[in-house]
Amino acid sequence: MAAAKKSKTARGRKQDRARVAGGQDHEVQYEAKKTRKSASAVKKAVKKVGNTRKRVERRLGR
Repeated sequence: MAAAKKSKTARGRKQDRARVAGGQDHEVQYEAKKTRKSASAVKKAVKKVGNTRKRVERRLGR
């Protein structure tokens, strides 16, 4: 029997963009530059409110 064809969606990409990976330096640096805050402030925000980009930016005052 033939295997069912899997459809490719962009869902994974959208989910990735909505998150800030606190352990990945490039993600932290990007968010720090974007919000004009320090990397440690970004890490603290991620720890405090979670890794949702919208919440982190709100916490950093953007």
